[in-house]
Amino acid sequence: MSSSMLPDGWIACELSDLGNVVTGKTPSTKVKDNFGGNIPFIKPGDLDHGGVIKQTANTLSEAGLQSVPAIPANSIPVTCIGNLGKVGITTQLSATNQQINTLIPHTDLSTKYLYYQACTLKPWLESESSATTVAIINKGRFSKAPIRLAPLTEQKIIAQKLDTLLAQVESTKARLERTRETLKRFRQSVLAAAVSGKLTEEWRGSASYLSTPLGLSKSKLSLEVPCKWTIQKLSDACEVVSGNAFKSKDFVDVGVVPAIKISNVQYGEFLEKNQQYLPDDYLERYKAFLVESGNVLMALTRPITNDTLKVCRYPKGNPVGLLNQRVCMFHFRKDSEKFFLETVFQSEYFKAQVADNLSETLQPNLSPKNLKNFLIAMPDHAEQTEIVRRVEHLFTHADTIEKQTEAALTRVNNLTQSILAKAFRGELTAQWRAENPELISGENSAEALLAKIKAEHATLTTKKGGKPRTPKAWKTAGA
Repeated sequence: MSSSMLPDGWIACELSDLGNVVTGKTPSTKVKDNFGGNIPFIKPGDLDHGGVIKQTANTLSEAGLQSVPAIPANSIPVTCIGNLGKVGITTQLSATNQQINTLIPHTDLSTKYLYYQACTLKPWLESESSATTVAIINKGRFSKAPIRLAPLTEQKIIAQKLDTLLAQVESTKARLERTRETLKRFRQSVLAAAVSGKLTEEWRGSASYLSTPLGLSKSKLSLEVPCKWTIQKLSDACEVVSGNAFKSKDFVDVGVVPAIKISNVQYGEFLEKNQQYLPDDYLERYKAFLVESGNVLMALTRPITNDTLKVCRYPKGNPVGLLNQRVCMFHFRKDSEKFFLETVFQSEYFKAQVADNLSETLQPNLSPKNLKNFLIAMPDHAEQTEIVRRVEHLFTHADTIEKQTEAALTRVNNLTQSILAKAFRGELTAQWRAENPELISGENSAEALLAKIKAEHATLTTKKGGKPRTPKAWKTAGA
C-alpha cells in the first residue's frame, strides 16, 4: 500500500502492529465443568450479524477459561476458517474457538475504527487463504492483514460517522426485509380469498356461505365456502398417481429418461440437481408412471417447508421422465380445472389437511390414500376462470414489487461496502482534515501514534532472552 495514496496524516501498517493477535482454542469437551458458566465462548455462528457480541450459543466456566486464551472486552474476533471475515466486538471477558483469530487492540486506538476496517478484510482474507477444501488463514498470515491507520482523533470521527451511516443502511435493509414478509402475507391472503370465494364475491353476486368440517383434519378445521360451490374429494377432481419404487440398481448416471425424485420437486420450481436416469426401455415397461411436460407434481416426503407446499409443474421441453417413489402427480378429470386446483394446493385449508396427515416419523410422509380423500371446494367453470385470472393479476403485481425489493436489497448490501471503502480512503473526513490540520500532523499524526505503540512494545521485554513481552494494554487475561 503506497503512502502516497493515503490521506494526509495516515500511515500503512499491518494488523499485528496495532495489538496482540490471539488464536482461539476449545477446552476439552470431556470435562463437562469447562462449560455452562458466564463467560461467552465465541464461535463463527455468533458473528453472523456482526457488531457487539451480546450473547453466545455456548459459554465457559472459570475452569474452562483457564485452559484457553482469554480475550478482554473491546477485542475484535474474526473468522479465519471456513466462512472467512465475519467480525464482532467483545463486550466482556470472552474466549473463542480455533476457527477465530482475535485482535486485542492497543488502548490508544479506537476499537470501533479497527472493527469497521476489519469488516473490509474479507476479500483480502479469501485471496490469501490456503488452497485447501476449507479456506484457512493462519495466525501468522492474519497478523499481516493491511491496515490504513488514521490519527486517533480522526479514527473516532470516522467511527462515529460509520455508526450513523450504517445504522441508516440497516434500518433501510430492515424495512425492505419486512416488505418480503408483507408480500408473503399478501399472497397468502389472496389464496385464502380465492379458495373461499371472497375474491369473487362481488363478481358472483352471492353472499351466502356454507361451513363444512374437513373430515381428515385432526385440528377439527372447517371450510367455509359459497353455497353454490361443490364440496368433493380430491379424487373426484383428479387421479392421484404415486411413483414407483425403482431399485438402486435401476438408476444410471447418464441417460435420456430422467427419474423424477423428491429432490426435484420444490415450491413452484422443478430443480434439476444430481439428476439420475433410467434405461430407455423402462418407458414402455412403466408407462403408468410417465411424466410429461406440464404435469403437476407433489412431494410426499416432507411436503411442507416454510409454510409452502412442494408442488411444481414438470417443465416444458424436458424429456419424458418416470415418477419415482414418494412423489405423486395429478391427472385432472377436466384440464380446465388444473389451474384452479394448483391454487387450492397452496391454500391454508389444503395445507392444514397435509400437516394433519403426515406420519409421525423422522421423515414425515403423506399417504397417497389419505391425499385422495382430502376435501376441496369447487366453483363452476366460469368462476374458476375468474379466480385464476384475478390471482395471476395480483401475483404478477406482487412479483413486480418483489423484484424491485430484491434489487433494492442488493443495492443496500453493496452500499455498506461502498461506505466502508470511502471511510478508509479518507473521503468521509476530507473536509474535517482540511479544517483541522493540527490534529493530523506532528505528534498527532498516525505515524507518531504507531511509533509510540511500537516503542512501547520494544521496551517491554522479558527478563530472559530479550524477547518482546506482550504489553499490558494488549494482554489477555490469564495469558
